[in-house]
This record gives sequence, structure tokens and C-alpha cells, in this order.
Amino acid sequence: MVIRRIIRENGRDYIKTYIFAAVCLVLIAGSTAFMAWIMEAVINEAFANKNTDVIWLICGGVLASFVIRGAASYGQAVALAQVGNNLVARYQQRLVNHLMSLGVSYFSETRSAQIAAQISQNVTGIRDVMNLTITSFARDLLTLIALLVVMVAKDPVLSLIVFVVAPPVLIALRYISKRLRSATREAIDFNSRVLSAMQETVQGITIVKAFTMESQISARTAKLIGAAEGRSNRIARLTERTSPLTETVAGLAISGVIAYAAYRSIYDDVLPGAFFSFITALLLAYDPARKLARLQINLERAVVNARMIYEILDEEPTQGDKPGATDIKIDRGGEIEFRNIGFAYGSGEKVLDDVSFIAEAGKTTAIVGPSGAGKSTLISLVPRFYDPTAGQVLIDGVDIASVAKRSLRHQIAYVSQQPWLFEGTIRDNLRYARPDATDAEIEQAARLANAHDFILTQPQGYDTPLGENGANLSGGQRQRISIARALVRDAPILLLDEATSALDNESEAAVQKALDSAMRDRTVLVIAHRLSTIAKADKIIVMQAGKVVESGSHADLSGTRDGLYSRLQAYSGGGGEIHDDTTDRQGEEQ
Repeated sequence: MVIRRIIRENGRDYIKTYIFAAVCLVLIAGSTAFMAWIMEAVINEAFANKNTDVIWLICGGVLASFVIRGAASYGQAVALAQVGNNLVARYQQRLVNHLMSLGVSYFSETRSAQIAAQISQNVTGIRDVMNLTITSFARDLLTLIALLVVMVAKDPVLSLIVFVVAPPVLIALRYISKRLRSATREAIDFNSRVLSAMQETVQGITIVKAFTMESQISARTAKLIGAAEGRSNRIARLTERTSPLTETVAGLAISGVIAYAAYRSIYDDVLPGAFFSFITALLLAYDPARKLARLQINLERAVVNARMIYEILDEEPTQGDKPGATDIKIDRGGEIEFRNIGFAYGSGEKVLDDVSFIAEAGKTTAIVGPSGAGKSTLISLVPRFYDPTAGQVLIDGVDIASVAKRSLRHQIAYVSQQPWLFEGTIRDNLRYARPDATDAEIEQAARLANAHDFILTQPQGYDTPLGENGANLSGGQRQRISIARALVRDAPILLLDEATSALDNESEAAVQKALDSAMRDRTVLVIAHRLSTIAKADKIIVMQAGKVVESGSHADLSGTRDGLYSRLQAYSGGGGEIHDDTTDRQGEEQ
């Protein structure tokens, strides 16, 4: 049960604060009941018996009751707010830490915008469950019980009315809460999809504008917004059904009490003090009774939110380190061996099929081939973004599946095809690669990546804040910062996945010269289309349909007329790039 799990995970950490809040809530309940209890003395002694000696005691008691109530209300409100804020912060951090432990496959199968929307909407559910539980039982329930005691003590017969009308209300509320559960879940799902659609639209606004997609996006989002509005309206209808029910029942009970009390006062000449005390207790009991009546409904909504948070937290990491995993030691220069590698995404077709080759230590191995050949997938196995479904990846003879991922990734610098920059300054983004890097080392890496000069032209140089994913930089500038970040890493293994794809010829030439020096004495796996990059490689691996079809040096492969590599060169039209758009033409020739 979600409520039990939340209390088990958090109750002990906040026990002192909750005890303090509970004491405050008990004082509130006691002072509320005291106000109802003292009304008999107020009416009888002040207005019927006109006893002036008792009036001052009554007034002092009322004043003390309100002072205690005010101080207790402040204490419990501040205490519960602090606990609630800490709970939200704790689960936000816990979610971040857990998401960081999940494999890349989870994020490739789940939309990032949906994850963000789900977290932002539902994380407060944990806080609401705890606060509703403590306030309902320590304040509302105790207040109601105390007032019921006053009512029974003042007039047992009149009290029977309350116990007669309560069961039908509880049965009706239970029925409403069951229907509310599914409606709340649907509303949360649709709201997260609305936020997801909005976030994706903002992130892809240039594509939206370029393809005049405004009307299509608006129409698609309008459907989601309409569906979300419908679910929210349904929740409102279900939730507010309690109001006419409780108001009607309360009206029947109070009118019945007034009629009975008036009858006794008129015909039996009973002093009105006990009646006023009873009716005060009954009226004061209405508010906690109403809150308790809605407790199951409000708690159900909070539990649905909390349950969706636990769905993320309960997601098992798919690539955890094996028991006894050790740190990897690069003692032979970082030789990478792919041994009989097979891989498929989920239950789909094989992307890699029996791939075997060695990337020699301290040398550059280029991987080329048409689109869909499996080049990027192959490189992603080295830092264990994914694990092969068959075969082994070995570094210096050690199967990387047996080493700690964190240790493995510290030995690797990676530049992806699509550079990604994070919130913060340019310097912050470069330092992510190695937190202990000095400013001098960061600037040297930027010089090697041909980024130093344009960084200095920014408004605040290296301390210039970046827009979302570096939106205030050009594509080539973002890629050069990404390359500089890899150089700051200063790792023995360098992975380049189309690292120069976003650069113009002039910048590419400068970066390539810098990469030539950065590659020296490192093991480099590079995916590239630029002939200048490929030709300098010590070994070229040619892939097609997930298999290695050729391997050798540029000179060896170029001399093979019927080979795929020579055809890739031919289709480039003699230019400086080997293109991936030859797949269909190859199929026609074959």
C-alpha cells in the first residue's frame, strides 16, 4: 500500500517534528472543544443567573483558549510546511539520483518531456499524503471526538441524531472516492502529455516554423488540452458531490436538534445553556466532520500522484554493475576488442551481427558505412550505454561487463554526433568533463578545439551563460565546445561520433589539426564521413547491415575496386566526404 510505504520511508526521519505538530493539533482540538463546553456556563451564569463573579473566570478561560489555539495553529502550520518542503526536495533529489542510475535504454523508450512533466506534477503527492494523514488524525479526528464527547455529555438524546445520519454519508463518500481514482489517474496522464507537447514544441520551434507546422501543432495540442480539461471537470464534479450531500445531512441534523431543544425549552422549562453548548459543539463539529468526509477523496488524489512517482523510483536499472565489479586499469594503452558482438534494441531485429575486430592501443580506427550499418550503436557499447546481447567488448583484455561503469567511463572521452550543452556557463560545461581541471587546462583544451577565440568574443568570455542547449551559439561552436570538453577529460580512449559533422570546412580543418595532436598516444574510435579524417586512420572498418564487410588501411581499401569502401568513395563524387546515402544504390547494383 502506498500510504504505508510513504510512512515507513519517511516517518522515522520526521518523528520529532510530527510529534510536535501532533501536540499542537491536540491543543487546537482541546481548545475547540473547550469553547463548546463553556457555552453552557456562559448562557446560564451570564444571562440566566446573572452571576458576575463567574463571568471574569469565563472570560479569562475564553481568552486563554484563543491564545493557545493561535499559538498551536502557528506551530503546527510552520512545522508541517517545513516537513512538506523537505519531503518534496528529498524526493526530487531521489528521483534525479535514480534517473541517473537508469540505463540509456530507459530514456530512449520514454519521452524526456513526459518524465519532466510527470515529476513536476506528482512529486507533491508524497507531501500531501503525509500532511493529510497527520492533520486528519491529530486535528480533525481528535477535534470531532472531543466535540462528540461534549455533545453526549450535554444531551445524549440529541447526540443520537448525529450517529444516525453519519453512516449514509460515509457509504456515499466511499463510492465517490472509488470513481475518483481512475479519473485522477487519467487527468494526470493527460496533463503530463500537454506539458510534454508544449515542451517539445518550444524545443523544436525552428522546425515548426520552417515547415509551417503551427496549425498542426495547435490542433494536436488542442485535442490534448480538451481531453485534460474534460478529465479535470469530471474530477471537479465527483469531488464537489460531497458538498450537497454533507450540507443536506448537516441541515437535517441541525434543524432536528433546534426543533427538539425548542420543544424542551418551551414545554419542559429547561435552561437553554445546555442546548447552546450542544448546538455550539454541533456547529463546530461540522468543519472537522466535513474535512474527514472529504479525506478519502483528497487522500485518493494524493495517493495517485505518489504512486506515479514510485513507478519511476521502482524502475530497475538494466545495467547495474555485477557483484564484485572492479575498477578498470588501462595498462596496455587501451586496446579495444570487439569479439563476436551481437546486438538488438529490445525485441527488434539485429543491429549488429557477429562483429569482431581490434582497435589497437594508441592508434586511430575509423568506422565507415552506409546509414543503418550500426556504426553509432557499436561505439555506444564501449562506454556501456548498452550491453551487447551476444559477444564481449574487451579493453586491454578485460571484459568491460565485469568492471564498474563509473570507472570505465572515467577512461573514456566522448563526442557525440549531436553536441549537448547544459545550463551554466561555458566554463561550467567544459569543467563537467573533469571537475578538478584548472582554468589553464580548460583554456588549453579550448585552444586545441579551435574554440578559444570565439569564446573570448562572447559577452563574458568563458563565464558567458548558455541558453538552452547552447541556443546562443552556432552549431559549429557548440560542437567545438563539445570537443573541448572531451579534451579536458584527458582520457586514454577517445570516441568520436561524427565529431566534425557540424563544422564548416575552415573550422573542420582547424579542429582536425587539433584532434590529430589530441589523438596522439590515445586509442581512438571515430565515425566520420570526411575523407581527410578517414584517410589518416591507422585502420578502417567498413560496416554494412550490422556486419564488418571490409577492414584495412585507406590505401588497401581504395585499391579494391569492387569493395564497398571504394564505392562509397565513388558515390562521394570525388569530394571530401563519404556519404551514407548510398544504401539504395548499392542494393540496385547487388
